[in-house]
Amino acid sequence: MRFGLLYSLIRKEEKLLLKAAADRGVDVVKIDVGSLTYGLRGATRLPPVDVVLDRTLSLSQGLYALRFLASYGITTVNTPDVVARCGDKAMTSLALQEASVPTPTTLVAFTPEQALEALEEIGYPAVLKPVTGSWARLLAKVTDRQQAESIIEHKATLGSYQHSIFYIQEYIEKPGRDLRALVVGDQCVGAFARTSDHWITNTQRGGVPTPIELTDDIRQIAEKAAAAVGGGVLGIDLMERPDGSLTCHEVNHNLEFAKSLEVYGVDVPGLIVDYVIATASRWPGVAGVPSVVAGHNLR
Repeated sequence: MRFGLLYSLIRKEEKLLLKAAADRGVDVVKIDVGSLTYGLRGATRLPPVDVVLDRTLSLSQGLYALRFLASYGITTVNTPDVVARCGDKAMTSLALQEASVPTPTTLVAFTPEQALEALEEIGYPAVLKPVTGSWARLLAKVTDRQQAESIIEHKATLGSYQHSIFYIQEYIEKPGRDLRALVVGDQCVGAFARTSDHWITNTQRGGVPTPIELTDDIRQIAEKAAAAVGGGVLGIDLMERPDGSLTCHEVNHNLEFAKSLEVYGVDVPGLIVDYVIATASRWPGVAGVPSVVAGHNLR
């Protein structure tokens, strides 16, 4: 087994993954995404690997690298198609809608005028997001027309590709928290809540991870959302509506877990490494990953 770890920076998550691989007797080749030149027939200085786990910080660099690696016949986790779908919020929303996964009302506009109309249609408050990005950066809760005009003018003035697509969602009155579920293969293996007094509950923005019961409702919507984008190792972000029903607003293809490791209640790096090994080995049962999760202590 020649296991490659594609990375931009070795953080705590990557160290935990390397340890999990070492505990299983698997040697991991660390591949700095910026250290290679990717050609049509191969990459310079690419060591021989059977499978590559993507842990790159840059969506664009990671996606291009994965597409080239896949063209060389190398198995990647996640696949380029999954990364492309999850890395674009509009494409994620479309995939969720097409798979009948409950998701917030979403509109996309390409001009400031249409963006204002979309906000008026959804109603205030609404949430204006960039189509790409992580850590809840550049999110805006828009509470009225005057604020909408100011934010949209600012985005239009910035002029970048990211700000020329207006991705607008309804605002969900959640109970001071949202939920993150982990799906490995086609099984939801754990979940936790992110609690905050702020409407943005991401742990990178101060949200506090707290343990929750992995209910059938969470499991079902998380697994359905993961299947909708193509499956793999995915973090599914859910919100609870005032009536208690769940809605999925985002799917993360390269989840961070260091800050929430203790509240998952499962061996997250071990599950990821076992899935990568099973995917590369084409073991029987990989589609459902029963051979991967069977030995783990799940809730």
